[in-house]
Amino acid sequence: MLVSVLLAAPANAWERLRNDAPERYTVQAGDTLWDIAARFLHAPWQWPEVWRENPQIENPHLIYPGDVLTLRDCQGMPCIQLERSKQVVKLSPEVRTLPHREAIEPLPREAVEAFLRKHRIVDSTEVLNELAYVVAGDDTRLISGAGDVIYVRLTDQARNKSAMVRGEPMGIYRQGEPYVGGDGDVLGLELISVGEAVLLRRDDDIARLEVRRAEQEVRNDDIVLPLESFLLDDPFTPRAPRNDVSGVILAVPGGVRFIGRLQVVAIDLGTQDGLQPGHVLRVDQQGERVNDPRTQEVLQLPAEEAGALMVFKPYDHVSYALVMEASRVLAVGDRVRTSR
Repeated sequence: MLVSVLLAAPANAWERLRNDAPERYTVQAGDTLWDIAARFLHAPWQWPEVWRENPQIENPHLIYPGDVLTLRDCQGMPCIQLERSKQVVKLSPEVRTLPHREAIEPLPREAVEAFLRKHRIVDSTEVLNELAYVVAGDDTRLISGAGDVIYVRLTDQARNKSAMVRGEPMGIYRQGEPYVGGDGDVLGLELISVGEAVLLRRDDDIARLEVRRAEQEVRNDDIVLPLESFLLDDPFTPRAPRNDVSGVILAVPGGVRFIGRLQVVAIDLGTQDGLQPGHVLRVDQQGERVNDPRTQEVLQLPAEEAGALMVFKPYDHVSYALVMEASRVLAVGDRVRTSR
């Protein structure tokens, strides 16, 4: 029956599907939304075009292990629908606790969680100068570590009491390399995590903090900021941006030049360019330069698609993205653009 439906449907609509796409798939623990989309589609970022929400299910964007996805025909177009799994509980006089079900992640949690602890971006030097900073260690030490007390000065812009709450961890950061665009303009400044501290006391513009964790020594002039949330509050799905964008891979945080799957990269596009978490961009590599065998002139071969990346943390002019596919070794300077 499914074969007859496929033959009757418009060819271009069904060409999105893989030849080996399953008619039914049961979601497994450890799956990501990208993994599931790739089981059905040649281009996983086209998932929203074939996903059909079920109005009877609360928040259908959340998919859980045990849920069943079925491939169907919806008025001549391919669609994937969700059959929510139901936990059957045998009633008995004793109280039973059901295990908490975690919705699957859009992309591998472990690939971004550790990264987001260690890296973040501020837009400019002006913004950097408005942030709280370390002025001294206890007993006027120049270098501090875990268990030590440090003193932090709050600038006029940072003196919002809600930004520093007693007992809540604060991030300690040191300025890394600036991200510079092709025109030489600074797009953002990378901050690298040094450790974490908690507020003990605050007197006007001076705060006393205890260092709870330190990957490096804490120095004077290090930046102190509230920690960023590691995961997005709202679920997002892999999808192409609505507008055409084009940019480059600026850097691989950590100094690596050559890039493979599940590595984080920084690109020179951000929210000002319309990027949002979940947006997928195609990676193109410049073609080789060859000599024409007849004229001996140097020819530039066309660019070739080499991979795909998903944005997970966009800032104004720079975004962090995770490489989801790489048919070749990617490199700093490779072009990124809207996937179609």
